[in-house]
Amino acid sequence: MRSSRHQHEATYSIGDLAREFDVTPRAIRFYQDQGLLAPRRSGSRRIYGKRDYVRLKLIPRGKRLGLSLSEVGAMFDLYDSARDEKPQLAKFLASLAERREQLERQRADVDEMLGEVAVFEAQCRGILAGDRKSGSRARKPAG
Repeated sequence: MRSSRHQHEATYSIGDLAREFDVTPRAIRFYQDQGLLAPRRSGSRRIYGKRDYVRLKLIPRGKRLGLSLSEVGAMFDLYDSARDEKPQLAKFLASLAERREQLERQRADVDEMLGEVAVFEAQCRGILAGDRKSGSRARKPAG
């Protein structure tokens, strides 16, 4: 969704980007406040370029991987300052490894909890099956 051209570069309004990426203009302004996007200004209008477009595409991917916005920003900064992409890739690889370890710990915790749930389910089913076979159990009177 190109709204205009500036020196052969596609430009986008905040509305264009909001529609394209299904985010609110407020979210885009927040990303700008966090330093992740850097539109130029024409009066009070923000004009986003291809760099902002690509970054807005990458932000949700980073979030889905479990990276914080500051980590995503650090990746962008490293990319912007690097003459080659090897340092950025090495840092990204380290972030991915850390995220993988965190997810594996969470998966182990979930597996353990699921095992406990299965034990409780089996106990409950056993009690219910026992009640059906022997009739209702006598209950102690309240009080």
